[in-house]
Amino acid sequence: MKTFYVTTPIYYANSLPHLGHLYTMIVADAIARQKRQQGIETFFLTGTDEHGINIERAAQRNNRTPKEQADYVVSYFKNMTAAFGLDTEHGGYDIFLRTTEPFHYEGV
Repeated sequence: MKTFYVTTPIYYANSLPHLGHLYTMIVADAIARQKRQQGIETFFLTGTDEHGINIERAAQRNNRTPKEQADYVVSYFKNMTAAFGLDTEHGGYDIFLRTTEPFHYEGV
């Protein structure tokens, strides 16, 4: 059986999540859950892009390192997904990918 893949944009970690992020994640989650209920093997990925000038500028504005900035923003993304039942614990996404994680480097 082929796997059905669902992904959201990989969000920039330069600012906190907003309603648009949540909307996109809810739509992707609904599709993934529907496919799973149909018995289709499904893989749902979301996450953050933690590289680039936007991250660096946001970090400078907030007196953080780029890593601290990314960690701060990711904590809000993860809290948001948990609050709305979109995280792994609630049957939502399979992986929250951070482009600074070794897992990402291995795949790229």
